[in-house]
Amino acid sequence: MTWEYGLIGLVIGIIVGAVAMRFGNKNRRELRSMQYELEKSKAELADYCEELTNHFAQSIELLDNMARDYRQLYQHMAKGSNDLLPNLPSRKNPFAYQLTEADNDQAPVQIPRDYSEGASGLLRGERPARD
Repeated sequence: MTWEYGLIGLVIGIIVGAVAMRFGNKNRRELRSMQYELEKSKAELADYCEELTNHFAQSIELLDNMARDYRQLYQHMAKGSNDLLPNLPSRKNPFAYQLTEADNDQAPVQIPRDYSEGASGLLRGERPARD
């Protein structure tokens, strides 16, 4: 009879253990769910960082191509202005400065002025009569 009590105790212990695992496992499931969400967020962040890096790498390449094309256009315009207008003074020629291969950064920038070279004649002369 003692082995029967032992067997009944074992069955009851297994049932109590299964019930405890069932309800106690809820926290573990929440933990696993949170861990899954964390891993998913990390993967999304890594994908976003890679996409951002690729975007900026492509942007740099496009800007470099644009600068090279601009340089070629400027050289073409400078050569054309020198060939087609050889007697034009260099200060009136907007393409007087020619880029060379050594000038790979930028051409000099001419800052626009907000005034004209000479007197415009606007303030000369007589004032209109007031009625």
